This record gives sequence, structure tokens and C-alpha cells, in this order.
Amino acid sequence: MADAPWAPCSDRARERGDPLAGTAPRGIRWLLLEVATSWGPNALLDAPFDREVGRLLVRRVEAAGMRILAIRRPGRRSPPTVQRWAIVDSRPGSESIVWGEVADAPALLELPLDGSTGTPSSEPVYAVCAHGRHDRCCAVRGRRVAAALAAARPEQTWECSHVGGDRFAGTMVVFPHGLYYGYADDGDPVRIADAFDRGLVVPDRLRGRSSLDHPVQAAQHYARQAFGDDRIDAYPPLEETATDEGWRVRLGRDDAASVTVEVVAESSPPLLSTCAAARLVQVRQYALRSIG
Repeated sequence: MADAPWAPCSDRARERGDPLAGTAPRGIRWLLLEVATSWGPNALLDAPFDREVGRLLVRRVEAAGMRILAIRRPGRRSPPTVQRWAIVDSRPGSESIVWGEVADAPALLELPLDGSTGTPSSEPVYAVCAHGRHDRCCAVRGRRVAAALAAARPEQTWECSHVGGDRFAGTMVVFPHGLYYGYADDGDPVRIADAFDRGLVVPDRLRGRSSLDHPVQAAQHYARQAFGDDRIDAYPPLEETATDEGWRVRLGRDDAASVTVEVVAESSPPLLSTCAAARLVQVRQYALRSIG
């Protein structure tokens, strides 16, 4: 039988109906670094960014238990005269963003990473993956999302480097809460921003909250499906237990009761997870076993 014709990974994911729930990569504290020029396959480790500075910076940030993203404004860009940065805390109840700047990239190697410097901001950051050198879907779909958001919220919208989940493009992260969204170009991305203003998530596009484990992200998804509470802080995790078959997650409710969700991990059919992938893999998906 002849091989199926090539198609972008995000097209294939939509055709398969790949589920979003429980796919947000882990990220509790972040360093966002404005890099207004083009990005290599690894934005901070490849030219045109200074490779030696990038290597030292990534090592330092990761040693502090943080994730690092390159960010830039959508559209035409010119290098800024200073290097802007933001430190984000995505822990539930401790969400914060502080902004600052240094004279140049090497000065970032002395930047305190504990959030003690910089100017606090109450404005959200909508970081849309548009890392075309990493995956073509991020370029095509991500830039479409970023352009739509920038037209409505120019000061809050940034393109960002790879955040994970190319096949879910357009992907975006809402900071400071670390809310991961996928397939954002299939629905109006401004709808996601408007919901955030009201303290809500958009469940049909939500991948999960980066500060939570994948089984908890999936459990919250199934709780929202069953009970319909779309507030960002609804169903906080109270207890997570590994079982012989999967996980049992107890989530809080406003009525002082709780809901227990049991999820199991299943393997997807073999798939190509990125546009550049040459080998079929199976990825983990979370199915509901029981809720009550």
C-alpha cells in the first residue's frame, strides 16, 4: 500500500482528534527574554543569539528550576536598545509577573532569578508559539493567532519560542497562570483572552495548567465536563494517588465537598508528532474511568 501523502502535524492531529486535556508541559517559574531578531532551531542556543551566553543562561535558569522562553513582538521587528525580561511565578495563589531590563544579554548572567528585582505588573502575557525554525505549524498557525491577538491586545501579546506540543498548533500560554491552550486558531484566540479577563478558562481549547501534574490537568478537564465550572481556580487538587490502573485525584469544590476523578493512561495509535518527525511514536492520553 502506498504511503499516505505528507501533511502538517497539526492537520493530522485535527484529523485524528488528538485530545488536548492533560498535555500542558510542566512549568512553575519562568524567565521570558525578549529576543527581537530571528530565532534558530533552538532560540537561545543557536545563532543569531550568542551561543555561549545562551548556553550559560539556559544552564543557570534550569538549575534554578525555571523554564526559559524567548519572546518578541509580532510583525516587523528591530533589535531593542536594551534586553527586556520578565520573571513569572505560575504557582496557584502566588501568580505574578515582574518586568525589567538589562543593558545586554551577558548582563542576564547576573540577574537575580528569585523575582526580587523588576517592576510588578498586573497585565497578563499572551505568549503564542511562533517558532517556525522549530516546526512549520508553529509558524503558520502560531503567527495567525499572534496577529489576531495583537490586533486586539497589542501590549499583552508576544510571539514565543517552542513551548511543546507542535501538533496542537496554534499553541499559546497565558501568564502568569501558565494556562496552556491548543488549536487556538480554530476558535477566536481573543475569546481566550476575554475569558481570562473574567477569570475563566475556555475548556474546549485548554490543555492544562503548567503548575499541575498531567493526571491532575486531565482530572480537572473531566470535572469541568461533568459539572460545568469554568473558573480558572475551580477544582483545586487536594490529593493525588497513583493506583494499579492509573490515578485517583480528589479535587475541591466551593460547597466544601470534593469530587474524586479516576483517570487511566492510554497509548495513542502510532503517529508522527511533529512536521519533521520520521518515526512513528505513541503518546500518552488520559481517559476517564470514574467521577463522583
